[in-house]
Amino acid sequence: MRLSEAILSENLEEIKRLLTEDSSMIEERTEEGVPMSFLAAATGSLPLVRYIVEYSRASMNETDAEHRNILHYAAQSGNMELLRYLVEKVGMSPVAGDFHLETPFDIVHRKGYSEAESYLAEKAGFTYEECYRNPIRTGMFPDPSIVRVGKDYYMANSSFIFFPCIPISHSTDLVHWEIIGHAITNPAWAHLDELEGGRGYWAPDISYYEGRFYIAVTYRMNDTGTVFRRQMVVSSERPEGPYSEPVYLEEDGIDPSIFNDDDGRRYMLLNRGARILELNKEATAQISEARLLFYGDQKRAPEGPHLLKKEGYYYLFEAEGGTGPDHRITVSRSVSLFGNYEPCPYNPIMRQKDERAAIQRCGHGKPVCTQNGEWYMVYLCGRGIGDGYSILGRETALDPITWTLDGWPLVNDLKGPSVMQRRPELPIQEQSLGKYCDGLFADGRLSLEWMTPRPPVPGGVQVNKDILYIKGSRLPLSDVGARNILVRRQKDFCYDAEAVMLQRPMFIGQEAGLICYYDENTWVSCGIKMEEDGQYIQVREHVGNEDTVHGKQKIQSVAGSLKINGGERELCFKVETRYLQRRFSVRMDDREIEAACLSNVYYLCDEGLRKGKRFTGAMVGIYAFAGEQEFTAAFRNFTYISAK
Repeated sequence: MRLSEAILSENLEEIKRLLTEDSSMIEERTEEGVPMSFLAAATGSLPLVRYIVEYSRASMNETDAEHRNILHYAAQSGNMELLRYLVEKVGMSPVAGDFHLETPFDIVHRKGYSEAESYLAEKAGFTYEECYRNPIRTGMFPDPSIVRVGKDYYMANSSFIFFPCIPISHSTDLVHWEIIGHAITNPAWAHLDELEGGRGYWAPDISYYEGRFYIAVTYRMNDTGTVFRRQMVVSSERPEGPYSEPVYLEEDGIDPSIFNDDDGRRYMLLNRGARILELNKEATAQISEARLLFYGDQKRAPEGPHLLKKEGYYYLFEAEGGTGPDHRITVSRSVSLFGNYEPCPYNPIMRQKDERAAIQRCGHGKPVCTQNGEWYMVYLCGRGIGDGYSILGRETALDPITWTLDGWPLVNDLKGPSVMQRRPELPIQEQSLGKYCDGLFADGRLSLEWMTPRPPVPGGVQVNKDILYIKGSRLPLSDVGARNILVRRQKDFCYDAEAVMLQRPMFIGQEAGLICYYDENTWVSCGIKMEEDGQYIQVREHVGNEDTVHGKQKIQSVAGSLKINGGERELCFKVETRYLQRRFSVRMDDREIEAACLSNVYYLCDEGLRKGKRFTGAMVGIYAFAGEQEFTAAFRNFTYISAK
């Protein structure tokens, strides 16, 4: 009898005999990659699992192909004795997540094991209804900075070359967030027109001082000329704006943050390490030279400095290790602003130690204290799929901070990023995003979720009588000069999106439709294109300098009519996204056309192409290309639905 058969039949004596003859058999796996110990846990038999744990060579660090551990399998049985044994004696966590961020706690809740759910809630420290999940902001929300004013919390994130620039979000519970405005909404102030993808506005910081909100950010230019980086500052009495015209500081570095000391003096911090310079009261001018406070604890790529003054200490938080798998948060402190700074003996205070966990590259954090005296850290993270492809870009996570008796801050008790966590003791925010949030527009306005790569041409994107009009760009989508691509963040690994377009007369070469976009170097479109003999539906991949056309199908001759039953024909472009797969289709005249199915759109990921700066994230939206002739595309609707 094979070991797997003995386990499934719960034949403990046969298991003992087989492992006595060959102890290495416990290290075997099924064809699906399930360890033998997990098979035993799935039976719910405590005697089997206890023998394997205490008398075999089985490792309790093992995970299956989906990164589930032995407690995930035990949870499927709901056996209380087995759950207690694995949690209390083996030390398995009820909130450890697999690749899909599903935990043993989730499994017993889904299966309706009420007693097991109550037990795991006790061990986790919160009920199922009291938890939140990381990331708290999915899709491209990197480099989070946070500030509390009264009972309200405000967050700023990087926007790179996308316009409007630097989203400002609001929350009252630290978990649910809504974009309420942007730091730059005037196209003349954006200065993005010639910038390559991945440049633009990096790592903003939001702070509050004497009744005004301040945004400091690095303006990253192309690698031409002699100046690559400037620091930009804007301010406003209202967190949503409008913000003042940007002022620029000619100090090299990235990741600026503003620190306001108790004496009213104001400072800016920058990398490398943490350098500090003094600002004037309005934060519009640099009034001292920059000097180094502290280089960092790990001393590799130290950046993202933030200062916090608490109980007589200046605490200096830094991001270190680069923005890849070794990303981390460290802290040091000093009794005086200019140091010297002492590194925390518990560093790094946030880092993902599990190389196969779903949530990775955690760093670039900033602390915040609630009105109730609780402390939290917002920080960036990333989730990979396939061979480590990060299609959602860098996201925002949240974890609690506890302070040691000797005054050091620890994020999530040094356990790394959490998957499930107790919700802050704050009133749950009611979402007020409205019906237009995940659609295209309503009431004559676009949702603030939407943006364009670089500012559109004047009048290029307009809403009129529930129709959105995009004036076609003169330059192709692969050119940095292309305008009037309208996109929103891809927030899920699996989603369905539809764009309903009104078919209109077109000149040869013009096209419009739906687009899955990363930057000018990598995108895939599903649209209608006018050629000499008529209109065609086609899917086009652009990777680097190469274009590939898929599923080209003629739908109308030059002489064909555009009028259907007295109205304009509608074309509904649809993409069904399942991880790296994209299935495109078009619905028209009550029939559906299968356009193309692409199995691996790796090029929409940060790691998909070695060209330029790539750390933003995938987008989905609509586009129009006109060439030398005038053309305006009209869209009636856009929907985005998570397909978890």
